[in-house]
Amino acid sequence: MTALEGVAQVVLLGAGATVVMDMWMLLMKVLGVPTLNFAFVGRWVGHACRGRFAHSSIGQALPVRGEAALGWIAHYVTGVVFAWVLVWIEGDAWLLAPTFVPALAWGVVTVAVPLFVIQPAMGAGFASSRTPTPGKNRLRSLINHGVFGVGLYLAAWVIAWAWV
Repeated sequence: MTALEGVAQVVLLGAGATVVMDMWMLLMKVLGVPTLNFAFVGRWVGHACRGRFAHSSIGQALPVRGEAALGWIAHYVTGVVFAWVLVWIEGDAWLLAPTFVPALAWGVVTVAVPLFVIQPAMGAGFASSRTPTPGKNRLRSLINHGVFGVGLYLAAWVIAWAWV
């Protein structure tokens, strides 16, 4: 595999897994389960680019131009970065013969980023501790990232099948 093919596969892997996660979150939204507002992610990224990394409440922070688009872009870039780390850990051979357990395990591990970095920076506290329902929010985050892990496996399987 060439370096360009490797980059393309990792981008497809991360984007594919993120789409699976987004389909899950869309289903949850249709079922009335609260989901993440990516405009707030974009607002946080916009403020971070200006040097402000922590907020008491991202919902109360000044809006940022194009924050919804910025949030979605950040969401997909994060998915690609997480995919790259998985391939770095497992090796390029994993892309040719993906296995479920590493993908699921890595998806679950990635929940540390929102719980211990993003949520505190956005004013929700460590692991949603400052929200009205921290336990539910933690469980939702864990499930969402587990679904991302399933998405990593499914996307890798499709890539391995299509790349032959």
